[in-house]
Amino acid sequence: MLTTDINLHDFRKPEHEINPLILKRWSPRALSGEVLSEEELMSLLEAAKWAPSAYNGQPWRFIYGQNGTPAWDKLFSALGEFNQTWVAKAAVLVLVISEKEHNGKPNQTASFDAGAAWENLALEAVNRGLVAHAMSGFDYDQARTNLNIPDTYKLEAMIAIGRPGQKEELPAALLEREFPSDRKKLTELISAGEFKF
Repeated sequence: MLTTDINLHDFRKPEHEINPLILKRWSPRALSGEVLSEEELMSLLEAAKWAPSAYNGQPWRFIYGQNGTPAWDKLFSALGEFNQTWVAKAAVLVLVISEKEHNGKPNQTASFDAGAAWENLALEAVNRGLVAHAMSGFDYDQARTNLNIPDTYKLEAMIAIGRPGQKEELPAALLEREFPSDRKKLTELISAGEFKF
């Protein structure tokens, strides 16, 4: 069964009406190993480009490598062993970084803005029937060294992108986790007027 064939309604039930595309976005690990065209990849990055940002600073940057290239090797080698087991079948790896300063001052919302760009990419991937899975499970120092990233940038996350694969091909430990996760109740996440958590 392809991960895109999983019935979302078995796992996710929103408390209020929202765009179905948002519910369809989750983080499968089953990938097919097929390549993405340059145009498909650029469309995902184009979607990320249009995210909102403070002062329109656009602090996000994306360093990517397609599977089978030297750029891929630099990214893949920084991944933790657990993530390498399933990421090997991704078509592309992308490292999201953000510029720490804007106009010579610390940019307090750089990570927030980079997260918005990632979400745009993720939703565009879902819209195209693709998988985009963000990870923090990599060696940040090694990635910085491998990719010659200056200290003026913060490493945010790495994203594996590809076409959906058969979930049954995952190792048993991963197969048990290959389903859309639910979310906390909205009342656990919001508070009117002051901190009440």
